[in-house]
Amino acid sequence: MFALSKKIRNLLIAFIVGGYILLFFAYLQLPDRRFHIWFLDVGQGDAIFIKTPENHQILVDGGPNNVVMEELAQVLPFFDKTIDLLVLTHPHADHLDGLVSVLKRYELKNVLFTGVDSHGSTYEEFLKEIKIKNIPVFIANSGTDFVFGDVFLDVIYPFDSIAGKSFENVNNSSVALKVSYLDHSILLTGDLEIEAETELVFSDIDLSADIFKAGHHGSKTSSSFALLTKVSPEIVVIQVGEDNTHGHPSPSTLRNLHRMEVSEIHRNDEDGRVEFVF
Repeated sequence: MFALSKKIRNLLIAFIVGGYILLFFAYLQLPDRRFHIWFLDVGQGDAIFIKTPENHQILVDGGPNNVVMEELAQVLPFFDKTIDLLVLTHPHADHLDGLVSVLKRYELKNVLFTGVDSHGSTYEEFLKEIKIKNIPVFIANSGTDFVFGDVFLDVIYPFDSIAGKSFENVNNSSVALKVSYLDHSILLTGDLEIEAETELVFSDIDLSADIFKAGHHGSKTSSSFALLTKVSPEIVVIQVGEDNTHGHPSPSTLRNLHRMEVSEIHRNDEDGRVEFVF
């Protein structure tokens, strides 16, 4: 009869127990046939992750640093390294910088951005990684939309292609998306400021949404009362870093939200990662 040494027996037990633990956590992270949207806690920046009921995965912006990698590890199974669509709303560091690591460590199936003219080593590295990996690119305009099962991503701004153009205020080149799932809708406007918001307000686009991500981290230059009136959100999320030096969110923005009698206001600096499940 073959007898195992105590050391080998303990190693086998540890291996078996470890395997069960890994299987348990993998089970917890399996698709649950529900729609999830997370407003990731990346500090003073934007990063939004969407998982559809059919397990399509969409990342909108990546925050100002590699914290987005830690956040993704919390909402994605450890074995899942695929993102179906990556969206860069505009090439400012607080939306762009974390995406370079995402491009290097994840399998990206598609990328959506405006292609505006912008200088900076991180933006150049972002474009280089897309080219190296030969990732299909979509240039954002109001005719570029995506369907993931019952989830519809409607690009509502910019109205026309702005690829190669220069902007004095790059915030106003932001991609704006309306995400719809069944009778739920979410409006994401990047860092669009009042000038671009006004274009949306006077367009014939249906801006109404249950959830609205406050523009430009709750800055006084965004989330105008005119836009809020058109959106009429029940819930507003402000992606903002704790003790940020910009004074975000602005008291005027908070006043607008209270004036609109928004039911819920969530802030990353107060609530951490914010999740909604439908």
